[in-house]
Amino acid sequence: MASAPEDPVLQRYFKGHKAAITSADFSPDGKQLATGSWDTFLMLWSFKPQARAFRYVGHKDIVTSVQFSPLGNLLASASRDRTVRLWIPDKRGKSSEFKAHTAPVRSVDFSADGQFLATASEDKSIKVWNMYRQRFLYSLYRHTHWVRCAKFSPDGRLIVSCSEDKTIKIWDTTNKQCVNNFSDFVGFANFVDFNPNGTCIASAGSDHTVKIWDIRVNKLLQHYQDGMLKILDLLEGRLIYTLQGHTGPVFTVTFSKGGELFTSGGADAQVLLWRTNFDELNCKDVIKRNLKRLHFDSPPHLLDIYPRTPHPREGKIETIEINPKLDVVDLQTSTPPVVDILSFDSTTTTETTVHTLPDRGEEICGYFLNPSLMSSECSPTTLKKKTEEMSDLPSENQRSIPLAVTDALEHIMEQLNVLTQTVSILEQRLTLTEDKLKDCLENQQRLFNAIQQKS
Repeated sequence: MASAPEDPVLQRYFKGHKAAITSADFSPDGKQLATGSWDTFLMLWSFKPQARAFRYVGHKDIVTSVQFSPLGNLLASASRDRTVRLWIPDKRGKSSEFKAHTAPVRSVDFSADGQFLATASEDKSIKVWNMYRQRFLYSLYRHTHWVRCAKFSPDGRLIVSCSEDKTIKIWDTTNKQCVNNFSDFVGFANFVDFNPNGTCIASAGSDHTVKIWDIRVNKLLQHYQDGMLKILDLLEGRLIYTLQGHTGPVFTVTFSKGGELFTSGGADAQVLLWRTNFDELNCKDVIKRNLKRLHFDSPPHLLDIYPRTPHPREGKIETIEINPKLDVVDLQTSTPPVVDILSFDSTTTTETTVHTLPDRGEEICGYFLNPSLMSSECSPTTLKKKTEEMSDLPSENQRSIPLAVTDALEHIMEQLNVLTQTVSILEQRLTLTEDKLKDCLENQQRLFNAIQQKS
């Protein structure tokens, strides 16, 4: 860790959600932030001044997890409505819906190469999807209770998952088998993820603890009591900062790709953007050293990495408490104009603004359906430029289609689907009843004939 780092600074508040924040993720270029909430909306924020925010409307229940693809051209979201959606993060917000699980979906995670997506659900399963073909590949079943989170390792060879069955499992994506298991008899883990070199995992538990495990030797390295927004020095094994800014529990924290920024969201429906202000040179040296094992020709694995000695801890832990409401003079509270983008199904979305803006050649072509068949107009670079241009559009008065009408239409469609399924089930039952009645009559006739023959 760098010596004498500067304190983190709260830069901005983002206000736009109407309920608790459940998840957040930075775009790979660090210029946008996606957030999910209990209000069923997914929101896309731009860090540029006076830029509009986009509210994506499509999920019918709490949005539990959001994540950008490695190229930033797709945005995945999971929901308690049992679906996963893939969005194109622009002003049109086209989305494709996966009816992924038979119970609420708790997390989504792209592999580092963007080829696969892992989803975790309360149906006790983890599912893996092919993003190029947008098809289901396989399921992982060994958990005996709800699966709260599933994450790929940096090299894509492993998946780590945590469940309310009080276990953390590690899966081999090649043979689809569970290769390691960590148990906790106190509480269950709500969240789990790999460190950058894939040798350790960190878990956050329902018992308000954060634990660091070394998966090479199946050993618990560090254990922290948690309850607020805190920054930990994993090399030194100690707590550095306790940050105050939210008025309620904090549900999600995430760093930007380069580590210069991090964001937090919680029950107060606020999204807070922080600048780390850590020693940049030393931080990069640490990252560079850890990434040496991630060479594409020889990615790390459980069996070919030697364990390191756990770092000794200091007896006395000194921390710094930072209260931005007291220490920060100029807080930038950002309540940008919000554009509602309605997604009625996997192919039809509308931006509900008064004025229609020029298309500017923004058709998605075949890219959204099959990213491997991109045309030059739909390349990741072009899409990024277009996204940046659209985030710079001047704010204007928006008038949304009444959500009550949309909800009513969706409810009617759902009821029609239920009626159709009910009629189909009734027809099947009627057919079964007729078959049983026919068999019963035939048996009675046989019995009657047998009685007559005996008499």
